[in-house]
Amino acid sequence: MTDASRRELLLGAAATLIAPALPAVAATTPAKAPKAAPKAELKTAGVKMIPVDGKYQVWTKRVGNGPLPMLTLHGGPGCTHEYLECFEDFLPQRGVTFYYYDQLGSSYSDQPDDASLWTVDRFREEVEQVRKGLGLDRFVLYGHSWGGMLAIEYALKYPQHLRGLVISDMTAGIKSYEAYAAELRKKLPPETIAILDRYEAKGDYENPEYQEAMIKVVYGKHLCRLDPWPNAVNRTFQHLNAKVYNTMQGPNEFVITGSFKEWDRWADLPKIQVPTLVICGALGTMNPDDIRKMAKAMLHARAAVTPNGSHLEMWDDQQTYMAELTRFLGGLKV
Repeated sequence: MTDASRRELLLGAAATLIAPALPAVAATTPAKAPKAAPKAELKTAGVKMIPVDGKYQVWTKRVGNGPLPMLTLHGGPGCTHEYLECFEDFLPQRGVTFYYYDQLGSSYSDQPDDASLWTVDRFREEVEQVRKGLGLDRFVLYGHSWGGMLAIEYALKYPQHLRGLVISDMTAGIKSYEAYAAELRKKLPPETIAILDRYEAKGDYENPEYQEAMIKVVYGKHLCRLDPWPNAVNRTFQHLNAKVYNTMQGPNEFVITGSFKEWDRWADLPKIQVPTLVICGALGTMNPDDIRKMAKAMLHARAAVTPNGSHLEMWDDQQTYMAELTRFLGGLKV
C-alpha cells in the first residue's frame, strides 16, 4: 500500500469514529410540497355553451353516453329544442348520444336583435361552429322542419363530417311546400277558410279570430293532433322568437313571405350521398309524395311516412316515428 492510500484510509476511519459526536446538519434542499389532488371535472348536466360568430353563445346539452352521436336541429326558425324532449325516452337506451341545440336567437341561446343574422347561410355556418365546439365528427345530423332545410344545407357543404342524415318533415323546396299547403287549405271547413281569407287580405295576422282559427283548426289538424298539446310543445311555442320566425318564414306555417321563400334544393339532392332517412307524417304540412321523391333522388336514402302523424309526429304518431328513427340509427356503422 502506498503512503497516499494509507493516509486516505486513516482519514476515512477517523471521520467514521467522530461522526456521531458532530451536531446534525440541516438539509440544504427544501422538502418537496405534496402534489395537489387532481381537480374534479365540473359537472354541468351535459350543458355546454358554444361561442359562434366571435361574439355570441349558443346553448347545447348532451343526453346519453352511447357510441353514436347525433346533433339535433329544431324547427322554426326561432323555436327551441324543447319539443324534441321525447327523444330522451327512446334514443339513449339504444346507444345514441344526442345533443339538444338552441340556435342563435332561440330561447336558451343569445338573442341579438339584428335581422341581418337571420339567413340560411349564416345558420349553416353556425352549425359547423357548433360541431367543432362539441368535438363531433362522423356524427348523425337530425333536422326537423326548418331544421331539415338547414340539415340539407349542411350536408351539401360539409358531407365529410356526417355518418348519417335525418330530414324530418321538410320538403326540398319552398314552392313545393306552398303548393301542398294550398291543397290542405282547400280541405279546411268553409267557415275557417272565410276567416283566413278575410284577415289575410288585410294583413291582419295578429287578429284574435284569425289566431284562433289557425291554432284550433289548422294547427290542430296538421301541426299536432293531440288535445291538449304536450307540455314540451306548449313550451316551445311560448318561447318562440317571433322576430326570427317572421323574418325568415313569415306570419305562419301557411303564409310564407320571409327571406327563405325562394329556397330550393331539389336539383342538388343527388349530391347528398350519406345514408339518409327522409320522414314525415301523412297528416302533416309536407306532401308525402315529396318525401318519397326526395329519397329516390339521393343515393343512399329511404323514405318513411307515419300514417297517423302530423308535422309533430314524434308526438301524435310517436311509436311509429320512433321505430323508424331508431331502425335507421341502428343500421349505421359505429
